[in-house]
Amino acid sequence: MSLTSRVGIEERFLRDWGFELPESIFRFWAFLGSLGPVEHHVIRDLDVSPVGIMDLFADAGLRPCDGIDVRVHGRYYRDPPELLTFMHGGSDGLHHGLWFDDGRNCNGVASYYNNDGGGIDTRSGTPLEALRAILERCWRDLDDEVQDEETFARRSRLGLLRDALTVHETGDRPEVGIAYSMAYDAIVPSVDFGRLTTLDGAGALVTGETALVRPAHGQADEYKFATYMYALLEDPVALKASVQDARRRCSAGDPAEALVLGRDLHWASDGDSVRETLANELLVMAYRALDRPSLAEIADAHHRHRSLPRVTVLETKEA
Repeated sequence: MSLTSRVGIEERFLRDWGFELPESIFRFWAFLGSLGPVEHHVIRDLDVSPVGIMDLFADAGLRPCDGIDVRVHGRYYRDPPELLTFMHGGSDGLHHGLWFDDGRNCNGVASYYNNDGGGIDTRSGTPLEALRAILERCWRDLDDEVQDEETFARRSRLGLLRDALTVHETGDRPEVGIAYSMAYDAIVPSVDFGRLTTLDGAGALVTGETALVRPAHGQADEYKFATYMYALLEDPVALKASVQDARRRCSAGDPAEALVLGRDLHWASDGDSVRETLANELLVMAYRALDRPSLAEIADAHHRHRSLPRVTVLETKEA
């Protein structure tokens, strides 16, 4: 990638998204550009592909279809505003995104299965760490296959991809397969006292008083918390009272409840227009109170386009 093209990409994202791209996404792009035919074949076998914002790395001048906000390109229905998709990772809508929960800088990588259960995983720190984890899970799964010539060939090809990846990142991690997964992929995230528990599992970067006196991210009984929250969201009277309380707290200078309840409503909207509207109201209110205008604008854009039938909204060539 030339300096000129990199500057163009950085300027595009700062202008349209309000985000400063991390160095890690440029290493990911450099890695992709370094691959030969065999490594590209392995990427396809892993069902991994660069998507979302990576389309703009190929052409920073791409424009969205008429009437569509570019900030929803690659944005799945449940994606929190903090998530910016860069990679499709396999079956059931698994996708990975850069995570911008302070509204300006990337704090790591988040991923989840859009078409399946489970919450958002924030264990990977960079795009290449996320890809390495996928590669090593595939290597691990080959242990259960018949150890024939085809298995050997697949391991050989995976090894070539690993060699290409570790030139750029994770070269200090000699473990492979199950040993790698146990060392880096199966770890339980530590309690994060700078974030509060949310229904999507990622936590919200905020401190303050909440209606439930929510525990720090990573400290809650997830099943108990989810059971309580879904019951609340399905009770119109209780939900109305909770939203009013969140508005009041935010107006009084504490946006914590508006942010966490807004995130919960966004995650659990499930096509319900009332939940969608309330989620957008609370999120925009909270982000503006927290001086995160870029996230407020993304939340608004997503709300306007949440019913789009597909996540790709860029034209195939510059308008």
